[in-house]
Amino acid sequence: MSLRRIGDNEYAEEHGGDYEDFEPGMVIRHWPGRTLSEADNTWLTLLTMNQHPLHFDQHYAAGAEYGRVLVNSGITLCLVGGMTVQALSARAVANLGWDRVRLKDPVFVGDTLYATSRILDRRLSRSRPGQGIITVETTGTKATGETVIVFERTFLVRCRVLPGVDHPGPGPAV
Repeated sequence: MSLRRIGDNEYAEEHGGDYEDFEPGMVIRHWPGRTLSEADNTWLTLLTMNQHPLHFDQHYAAGAEYGRVLVNSGITLCLVGGMTVQALSARAVANLGWDRVRLKDPVFVGDTLYATSRILDRRLSRSRPGQGIITVETTGTKATGETVIVFERTFLVRCRVLPGVDHPGPGPAV
């Protein structure tokens, strides 16, 4: 969390960042983590119409490779990605995409996941003056240390300072 002074002894809580806040090489440890419940896995798996019994049928899963229900990998991507929003993209103009999604280790009900992001690149947008493109690599890990997912995400943010202009660009509404 960061605070911005807006008056005498008055502050606004800010989330996310502007183009100038991100530097390649920065590493951000996101908090808090999240423990996955059976309800999370069952409801979200069925909501997305994934009907593979490995995600919600304990009897079927007992006879499969891991001997128990697996958390749907789509949930893992959404959850770990969601953990990054407060610090990275809460003020983003647009999410531009996910690339190189790699599932490294299975996730089970009861696992607690955490996320860490590394800023890979930033560049000014060629088509949208006053905005920049940020690319990050995010790693999701279990509390026990195993890496479960790694992916890249690219999003568009505003610049505080417009290139070639001596005054601040658009900022967040308070």
